[in-house]
Amino acid sequence: MKLSVDVFQRLHSFRQVGARQPEAGGILLGRYIVDSEAVVVDEVSSPMPGDRRTRFSFFRHQRAHQWLIEQRWKESEGTCHYLGEWHTHPEATPTPSLVDLSEWRRRLAEDRFEAEFLLFVIVGTQQVRMWEGRRRSGVILPLEEMR
Repeated sequence: MKLSVDVFQRLHSFRQVGARQPEAGGILLGRYIVDSEAVVVDEVSSPMPGDRRTRFSFFRHQRAHQWLIEQRWKESEGTCHYLGEWHTHPEATPTPSLVDLSEWRRRLAEDRFEAEFLLFVIVGTQQVRMWEGRRRSGVILPLEEMR
């Protein structure tokens, strides 16, 4: 998986460095590279009206983010895809909570998406970590981490 510099900087801008800063999150949008296993994340959504944000939780409003997915799909003539989810944690090295893992497994089972996997990103105060969830098995495995 590749994140553009702009995407990485945007994710980094939502780090929970303030003592009262709530979690943020959204969706990952991008492309599958033909004849390759490469995936490029071109865009991430920002928190939107209707999202529920607290210091230790983020629940995205389905309709607002779905509208963005559909808009980018149309604008790209079908080349921009929903790739997964991102959110922040107020910890240096983020790890998924039991709520995160449960939500990710639900998305793997219920969401409509093109590939056999979804990507999940958690932005910590010092690191950005990524996981890949497999559609059929529901197995979620860590990918590389970024600083």
